[in-house]
Amino acid sequence: MKIHSNHSLKALNTFGIDVVANQFFTAKSRKDLIKVAKTYRASNTFVLGGGSNILLTRNISKFVVHNQIKGIEIEKEEQDHVVVKFGAGEVWHDCVLWAIKNGYGGIENLSLIPGYMGAAPIQNIGAYGVELKDVFESLDLIRLDAIKAESYDKEACKFGYRDSIFKSALKGKFCISHVYLKLTKNNHHINISYGAITSSLAEKGITQPSIKDISNVVIAIRKSKLPDPKEIGNSGSFFKNPVLSKEKFLKLREKYPDVVFYEQADDTIKIPAGWLIEKCGWKGRKVGNTGTHINQALVLVNYGGASGEEVKQMALKIQDSVQKKYDVLLEMEVNIV
Repeated sequence: MKIHSNHSLKALNTFGIDVVANQFFTAKSRKDLIKVAKTYRASNTFVLGGGSNILLTRNISKFVVHNQIKGIEIEKEEQDHVVVKFGAGEVWHDCVLWAIKNGYGGIENLSLIPGYMGAAPIQNIGAYGVELKDVFESLDLIRLDAIKAESYDKEACKFGYRDSIFKSALKGKFCISHVYLKLTKNNHHINISYGAITSSLAEKGITQPSIKDISNVVIAIRKSKLPDPKEIGNSGSFFKNPVLSKEKFLKLREKYPDVVFYEQADDTIKIPAGWLIEKCGWKGRKVGNTGTHINQALVLVNYGGASGEEVKQMALKIQDSVQKKYDVLLEMEVNIV
């Protein structure tokens, strides 16, 4: 094991926060993960993927494992579907492009989401009417607390809105090595349920979109709304969209008739967090070296030189502001370390 001391993590988190790991190791195989588990155990280990959904507020004293397990291969093929095995260290968007190139559908709406494949099931990533759970088959992981390999199917993962068992009962006790997705080979289910996709396709005169068309449109929409982490430090959407009971929503709408909302299948109501934040006057606002993005209030950014603590305090102020005005608590989507 080649271990690095006092290793900078600035290039390994999309916020670009300059902190260091006391000890740092790059894992490229399941054997590497087992070695780590045997040597350091879960309580002394911190697993880092693409660093796209994390805010580092301090140096990491634990043993940092950077998951770089690569590989894409067909695990099982049927007439209409294919199950693909992805290494957890593969870049998510690269996997989407690979699927589209090979004619496999199901994840085109999730184009350009930052991060690695291994983080996708942890967060149950989602965008434009699609969530990872919709195509998820299973995953393999190494239990760092028990030093053993395990597999989890969809039911075992306990997926929820931007949630899974890996953020609760198993938090800090595992490292994912591979993820298996079940994708369509033909008769693709083209999801254009979000208006932005429909209008973009109409502007291009596309009436029968392919999975490639959907991907291209989603990429263009995301680029127009969200800042590129390579240009300005950020972690995408910082807060989850709050989901309210119908009773609470009706009280909110009575006071604020212009509230934007989306009815859910379970009779709850989802409110865009970005709308709440913008209405509280935070959109495009800069405080010190941090702030919210000029085009999307839901995105907190590092304008350069911001500390993780500085970004965290900004998030807490936004959270407090929204709760005081709307009596809605915004839950942070980004993991604070």
